[in-house]
Amino acid sequence: MRKQAICRKAQRRHSHFYQRCAHWSLSPLHAEAEPIRWHRERWMLAGTALLITVLSGLLMPAWASAMRPAPVPPARTLLPLALPKLPPPTVDRTSFEAWRTVRVQPGQTLSDIFQAQGLSLVDLHQVIQATGDPEPLRMIRPGEAFDFLLGRGGSLDGFRFDKDETTRTVVRFDGNAPAVSQEQRELNVREHVAHGVIEDSLFGAAAKAGMSDAMVVKLADIFKYDIDFIKDIRSGDSFTVIYNDVYRDGAYLHEGDIVAAEFVNQGKRYTAYRFKQADGTIGWYSEDGRPLRKSLMRTPVAFTRISSRFSLARKHPILGYTRAHKGVDYAAPKGTPIHAAGDGTIVYRGWENGYGNFVLIKHNSTYSTAYGHMSGFAKGEHVGTHVRQGEVIGYVGMTGLATGPHLHYEVRIDGRAVNPLTVTMPKPQPLPAAQLAKFEASVVKPQLARLKMLDTRYRLAHANTAGSTHDE
Repeated sequence: MRKQAICRKAQRRHSHFYQRCAHWSLSPLHAEAEPIRWHRERWMLAGTALLITVLSGLLMPAWASAMRPAPVPPARTLLPLALPKLPPPTVDRTSFEAWRTVRVQPGQTLSDIFQAQGLSLVDLHQVIQATGDPEPLRMIRPGEAFDFLLGRGGSLDGFRFDKDETTRTVVRFDGNAPAVSQEQRELNVREHVAHGVIEDSLFGAAAKAGMSDAMVVKLADIFKYDIDFIKDIRSGDSFTVIYNDVYRDGAYLHEGDIVAAEFVNQGKRYTAYRFKQADGTIGWYSEDGRPLRKSLMRTPVAFTRISSRFSLARKHPILGYTRAHKGVDYAAPKGTPIHAAGDGTIVYRGWENGYGNFVLIKHNSTYSTAYGHMSGFAKGEHVGTHVRQGEVIGYVGMTGLATGPHLHYEVRIDGRAVNPLTVTMPKPQPLPAAQLAKFEASVVKPQLARLKMLDTRYRLAHANTAGSTHDE
């Protein structure tokens, strides 16, 4: 009864709703019932049901994941590992140490240098003993550098010097015993090009082109077999040189080598190319592969002047009468090195009347050379010693009948003296075929192209300069 009363009460309160929905029925028993028609209310109910279904599909997995208990991490055991010890950090002490650099002056000895730093000969002895190789310290040269590290009381804490161009020896005295180490130093080569036209002298033209005197001497030494730089040089002669300098740790160390050169002397062109053969020997060759080094040198002393020429009738400056002068006299300062004119064997070495200290070298069955008025002989040589071309055999002097220091130089063919300046020297053999092919491909072809390009460039520059001067 109570339920019926509640239903009646709801019908009265919502009578307008029951009037609209009174005809709805899902019962199949009412066969005559009117078929369902989709009005606005039905679409609303269907959309609501669909929305609830979709939301349930999205929210249920998330709710299920949220309600899932947090996973338990797997148990891990930490084991201590023995790690290798790191090396101690290296400290470049030289970056903040006050090393003092001293360069050798002409006439100085190593003991002089040590004493000038307030050190004793005991310190020098300790350095020599510590190195174990005193040879680099025995023969020191002007310009060579030595570094000193001095303590507060002036004691010697360190000393370093160049063992060779790429290795520096460092001696330290900051422990119980001297510590010696070797430092490697980086070398690099920088290439230069120079071109000059001789007006007054070769040295003057080379200086204008930026070449050092040492490089000029090398240039003359290369062409000395074909050009007499004392009597053959003329105004208007020209040269083009490709050469290099050696740098160490970024600083200039010394001049290097001439790579290729061209010299035009009295209209005749000479070329030289540096080439290393398969056996490691390095020489200078012309474009056709012939060595510039002849069997005999015309001038066995470095760059000087002729004081007396070959003559069959010359008035002797001391004896006062006329007699043959069978050689060429090269005036040079006393002590200037004298070089062997070619490979050969010393057959006489001693005093010879008129010649003073005298050396005779036999080169083959035909040729021999003689050297007189020497101040002294090179050490370690005697009769029977085999010498190579360019090797020092003695030093310029004025022993015997001489009015000043000079070298008397003779060339003899079958024992008969001939003029060293005009005699035809025997030609050397060219490179073997295989080496010649390599020489032409790797040296002559690229360097010749560079020389021609440089020559053309300088000619154009000279023509432009001359044209602008003419216009003015």
